[in-house]
Amino acid sequence: MFLNDDLGGALYKTWSSNQRRDEIARLVEGYRNGLPIGILCKMAETVAGSRKRGRKYLQELLTAEERQAAMEKNTGGMLLLVKEFLR
Repeated sequence: MFLNDDLGGALYKTWSSNQRRDEIARLVEGYRNGLPIGILCKMAETVAGSRKRGRKYLQELLTAEERQAAMEKNTGGMLLLVKEFLR
């Protein structure tokens, strides 16, 4: 259970772009090993500092095939979130 709503956002704000990219790369590896896509998207946004930057990192780090597969696997609200990040 998280005691703080920002999921570590205050800490990530102190990190360099390289540190943020490396952390998101670790999250992508976690996704490849079973981390749910919704958590990947939300954490990428938090680590990157904005949805726009999180989207940029995920589009760089996930292959086109991985992004397409994620969109095909999800429905409803999760599909909207996934499309916003991966399309």
